[in-house]
Formats: sequence, structure tokens, C-alpha cells
Amino acid sequence: MSISTVISAALILVGCALGLLGGVGLYRFPDVLGRMHAATKPPTLGLVLVAVAAILRVDQLAGATLLVLVILLQFLTAPVGAHMVARASYESGDQLDEATVIDDLSQAEPPEQFP
Repeated sequence: MSISTVISAALILVGCALGLLGGVGLYRFPDVLGRMHAATKPPTLGLVLVAVAAILRVDQLAGATLLVLVILLQFLTAPVGAHMVARASYESGDQLDEATVIDDLSQAEPPEQFP
């Protein structure tokens, strides 16, 4: 067994554990903002770790390039999706958890509407 096999296996295990933690966070967190955080941060890092493990094991440049593209697209889409979910939930008046003590957006002026 080579060192790259051991490193790849470890990265896959940690990546899968992060995906599992994201799923548990979706179940455990009380409000939309917490669930949104759990749905984006740990699974994104988990996917990156699994993709890096696959890059270590793939023999062709085309496969490694495709996996790098997967990582880049994940980093581009996950934050944008999370931002849109958070914005829509806040603007719809979704209740924050009572443990939330700071609401920075409550003092902000509403955005101008397009004509």
C-alpha cells in the first residue's frame, strides 16, 4: 500500500464525515440561517477533500482537470446559493431563533426597488 493510497483514504473519510456533520446540522439547528450554514460549509469542504483524494489517485491529466473544475464550481455556487437563501428567508420575515441576539440587518435601510 502506497502513501498516496493512505492519504487518499484519510481524505475520503474526513470528507465523508464532514458531509455527515452537515446533514446532522440540518436536523439540529433551529433556524434557517443556521441550517443554511450547515448545508454549505461542511459539505463544501468535504467535497473538496474527496476531490483532492481522487486527484491523488487519478492517473490522467484530464481527470485531474475535471476534478479541479468541480472544486472551483463548488466554491462559486455554494456561497451564492447560501446568500440567496439567507436573503430570501430574512426578507420573507422568517423568524430567527430566540437565541439570536444580534440582527445587523434590522437597522439597515431597505434596498431601492427598480422601477
